[in-house]
Amino acid sequence: MEHLYEARILLVDDNPDILDMLKSILSRRGFRNIRAAGDCREARAAFGAFEPELMVLDIMLPDGDGFSLMRDFRLSSDAPVLFLSAKDEDNDRLLGLGLGADDYITKPFLPDELVLRLTAILKRTYFSSFRKEKEGAVLRLGDRTVRLESGMVSTPDGEVALTAKELALLKKLGENRGNIVTFDALSDAVWGENYYGYENTLMVHIRRLREKIEKNPSAPVWLVTVRGLGYRLAKES
Repeated sequence: MEHLYEARILLVDDNPDILDMLKSILSRRGFRNIRAAGDCREARAAFGAFEPELMVLDIMLPDGDGFSLMRDFRLSSDAPVLFLSAKDEDNDRLLGLGLGADDYITKPFLPDELVLRLTAILKRTYFSSFRKEKEGAVLRLGDRTVRLESGMVSTPDGEVALTAKELALLKKLGENRGNIVTFDALSDAVWGENYYGYENTLMVHIRRLREKIEKNPSAPVWLVTVRGLGYRLAKES
C-alpha cells in the first residue's frame, strides 16, 4: 500500500468545485500526487509534464471531450482511465469502456465508492503483479540495479518504478546489450507491428528511461544514442 498512495493521478473536469472535491477526497485518503486540469488544453499539458499513472476524465469539456483525450493519451501511455460524468447513458458508458477505459462512474457519487474503484484499478494494473512476482533477472548499470521481473530500479536514493513501456524498451536493449537496437526494433517491441508514427514518442520514453537509470541523463553512459540507427545499452567494463 505504500506505493499505492504515491501513484500520480490526473483529474480532468471543467467544474472547479468538483475538482476541489475530488482532490480533497483523495488527499484525505492518503493519495499524495494529484494534478488537476479544467479543460483539454490543460489536461494535455499536465499529461506531458506529470506522466500520470491513473486518469479520471470528465466526458464533456469546454474544448473537447474525455473520449478524445483518452485516444490521444493512449498513443504514449497505458495509464488506466476512469470516466467521471453527469451523463448516465448506456451509449456513453459503452463507448468509454469500448475505447479501453477501466471504469465509469456517474455524478453524483459516494466518496467511498470513488476511492474503492480507483484503488481497485491501481492494484489490478500496477501493484498486485509486482507483489506476486519473484525477483528475477537483473541489469546492473553502475550504481543502479534493474529488476526486470518487477520493473523496479534500485538507486542510491531509493527505488523507482519503470512504466510498462520503459520496461519493454529496457528488456529489448538488455537482450541485445552491447549491440545497436534500431529505432524500428524498439518501436516494434513496445507498440507491435503498427508502430508507424511513434518515432517522437519513442524519444520521449527513452528520455524518461534515462532519468531513471542514468546518473546524469543529459550525458548518458549506459543508454547511448547511435546517431541515425538507434540505441545501445552499454556493457559494464
